[in-house]
Amino acid sequence: MLDAPDTAVLAVNLGTPETPTAPAVRRYLAEFLSDPRVVAIPPLFWKPLLYGLILPLRSGRSAAKYAQVWLPDGSPLMVYTRRLAEAMQGLMPDLRVRHAMRYGSPALPAELDRLAAEGMKRIVVLPLYPQYSTTTTASIEDQVREWQPKHPGVTVTLVRDYAVDPDWVAAVAGSIRQWWEQHGRGETLVFSFHGIPQRLADAGDPYPQRCEASARAIAQALELADDDWQLTYQSRFGREKWLQPYAEPTLWAMAERGVRSMDVVCPGFATDCLETLEEVAMGFTETVAQRGATMRYIPCLNDAQAHALALSRLSIAALA
Repeated sequence: MLDAPDTAVLAVNLGTPETPTAPAVRRYLAEFLSDPRVVAIPPLFWKPLLYGLILPLRSGRSAAKYAQVWLPDGSPLMVYTRRLAEAMQGLMPDLRVRHAMRYGSPALPAELDRLAAEGMKRIVVLPLYPQYSTTTTASIEDQVREWQPKHPGVTVTLVRDYAVDPDWVAAVAGSIRQWWEQHGRGETLVFSFHGIPQRLADAGDPYPQRCEASARAIAQALELADDDWQLTYQSRFGREKWLQPYAEPTLWAMAERGVRSMDVVCPGFATDCLETLEEVAMGFTETVAQRGATMRYIPCLNDAQAHALALSRLSIAALA
């Protein structure tokens, strides 16, 4: 039995605007795109471009996209992250489980402060990024390292990666299998992970290898042959080369060579968000249909019980 009256788990997701409006999106993007882990351009050159061109142009456009996927209770990412933390709390009643965001609210440092003020002596920080990257998990690690020296009485443990964790892999495979049972199975399964610039991978970021490991482990759990599935990367930004193959052109090529139905799953995302719902489920589906094929999106794990169970076991293992 885990003796945990002074122990907490903090599940941390990327972040989201508070409302689907241009001002809220501008505030969110300003924080997100000011992180040097996200954009590694010297501030002297980047800030004028960010505030003078990018934010004025992108805020309104992004707000319109957010409005298309907004739920009655708020942003999908926020709603599902909160529900996931609540599901984990139900599975770990002796621990305190909270959620936080790297960008926006509830902010990670503020939630750490809150837990410390409540008497927590051990905190597991669980980034909701299955595959480690310097652009995501490392940014959370930066904030934890900055916070930790100010609270020497609190021990913080960071879960860095769970790309091939057996319980997580089983949860993703199970969700795909269940979706197929309900909706039928397409001719091929496409894994779509969020991309990063190729230069980061060239510099040693292990993210592409971790994505490949996840996709292969899930495919093996589904007993798929190598030619039954394809790994791709989505959400490019800017003109430089990102990880390839790019998701949408890959789907187009499949349609143009005669594949009539394809299923897309996004196991790099713990919860559905703008990138999975607007970009993939809406955008990719439409452009693939224009090429005479059918694409179906398989939702993220979100607050599924199997997801909560896998992450709860990860958190408890981190305390060992």
